[in-house]
Amino acid sequence: MRCSFLKLAKQGDNTIIPNKDDDLKEAAGFAAGGALAGAGISATVGGMGLAVGGTAVAIGAAPVVAAGAVVGLAAYGLKKLLD
Repeated sequence: MRCSFLKLAKQGDNTIIPNKDDDLKEAAGFAAGGALAGAGISATVGGMGLAVGGTAVAIGAAPVVAAGAVVGLAAYGLKKLLD
């Protein structure tokens, strides 16, 4: 069954349609790399805060790690756009 599916998946220029599981793994890798970079930045910079209107709120590591994951996914999107 698998061989017949691969025959159906071939296009005219002998390329195979990319597997969506590979795309998911690649996107997860980019997100994990971005999260790791965010964790590194948070560890390097240390405690941060946001002051607005006379009040201040502490920003811990979790929002910086989440922002890093978003930046990693944005990099993945740009990579897919340029491919």
